[in-house]
Amino acid sequence: MTRNPASGVLLLLSLLTSVAIAGPVPAPAPAPVSPVGAAPMPAPVELAAKAWILIDAYTGTVLAEHNADERLPPASLTKLVTDYLIAGEMAAGKFTKDTLVPISVNAWRMGGSKMYVREGTEVPVGDLLRGIIVQSGNDASVAMAEYIAGTEDAFAQLMNQRAQQLGMTNSHFVNATGWPAEGHLTTARDLSILFRATIHDYPENYRLYSEKYFEYNGIKQPNRNLLLWRDSTVDGGKTGHTEEAGYCLVVSAVRENMRLVGVVMGTGSVEARARETQKLLAYGFRFYETARMYKAGEVLQADAPVWFGKDDKVNLTVAEDVYLTLPRGAQKDLKATVLVDDAIEAPLSPARPVGRLQVEQSGKVVLTVPLVPDRKVAEAGWFARLWDHLVLFLTSLFS
Repeated sequence: MTRNPASGVLLLLSLLTSVAIAGPVPAPAPAPVSPVGAAPMPAPVELAAKAWILIDAYTGTVLAEHNADERLPPASLTKLVTDYLIAGEMAAGKFTKDTLVPISVNAWRMGGSKMYVREGTEVPVGDLLRGIIVQSGNDASVAMAEYIAGTEDAFAQLMNQRAQQLGMTNSHFVNATGWPAEGHLTTARDLSILFRATIHDYPENYRLYSEKYFEYNGIKQPNRNLLLWRDSTVDGGKTGHTEEAGYCLVVSAVRENMRLVGVVMGTGSVEARARETQKLLAYGFRFYETARMYKAGEVLQADAPVWFGKDDKVNLTVAEDVYLTLPRGAQKDLKATVLVDDAIEAPLSPARPVGRLQVEQSGKVVLTVPLVPDRKVAEAGWFARLWDHLVLFLTSLFS
C-alpha cells in the first residue's frame, strides 16, 4: 500500500479527538503438539557415567544433565572439532573431497586407532574424513591438521578459536586427535553445542557419521558406535576412549520430527556407553516433544503501521521456523503474544527486527523470537516523511 498524505489527515484528526494506546496483540494460536494431557514426569534420568547431557537439536533446550560443565578428557570425541574445522574449510572453498593430502612421518607414526595411511603417499580429503569419522583414525586427523595449519600445534590454536566462537567456553584442545595431554579438556555441554552445530551447519558432512564401515588400504573397519546397529533412529555419532577418559559417546537420533543430541562421558566399557546413551535417548523421547509452532513467513500480525515509508503498512512474521520443546502435553498452557515496537520506521528489511513474539507457559516466558517485516519498505519522499514527523509529534503530546 502506497503512503497517501490524505490518509494522514484523517489519522491526525482522529488523534486529536482520541488517542489509543496500543497494547500487546495475541498471536495466532500455536500449532498443537499433542492432544493428550501432560505425561507424569519421573525423577531425572541417572546413568552409570561421569557426566552427561541431553538436548533438543532444534531448540537447544536441555532435557537432562549431570556434571555437564565438569572439564574432562574427551579422548577421540576431540575429532568432532577436527571434523568441524575441516568441513568449514571445505565450505569456504579452500579444498575439496578430491584434494590430495600428503602423509607425513608424524601422521604415519601415530598410535592408537588408525586409518593405516602410509608415509609419503597422498590421500584424498574424502577418504581422510571417513578415516577420522568412521575409523577414528589418529593418523588421518594429524594429516589433515598439518595440511590445514602446517603443524598440529597450529591446528590446535584454530580448534580453540573455533570452540570459543561456538560458545564452548570450558574447552581447551592441545591436539587434533584426543591423544592424552595435559590441559586437553572439554565438557559434555560443550560437546553437545559442537555436535548440534555440526548437524545444523554441515548436514552433508554429518551424513558420514551414519556410515557403519569404511575400508582403506585393504583394511575394513566398523564404526565403533554400536547404536548405529541397535537403534534405527540413531543417524550419527562419535565414540572416544582412553584409560583416563573412560568410554565416551556423542550421538544424535530422530523420532517423530524430534531430533535429540546426547553426550555421555566416562562410562566403564564399550557396552556401558551404548547402554547408558540409549537410556538417555529413551528418557528424552518418552517425556518430551518438540513442535514447530510457526512457519517461517507465517503472518503473525497483519497491516502493522509503518512511518516514513512508501508503504504505510506491513505484515510481521518470523524469519525462521519457530520450535519449542516441552514436557509432553504441556502445550495446553501456552500463550503467544506479539509485541511490536512503538513506531515502525522505514526503511525496513526482513533482516531488521521490529518487535518480538513472546510465548508463555503458565505465566512464565519460555520463548522469545524476533518479529520481522515480510518485505522491504523503502523510505517515502521528503513531504510524506515530514508529515509523519508531525503526526508522531502530536501523538506524543496527546498520549
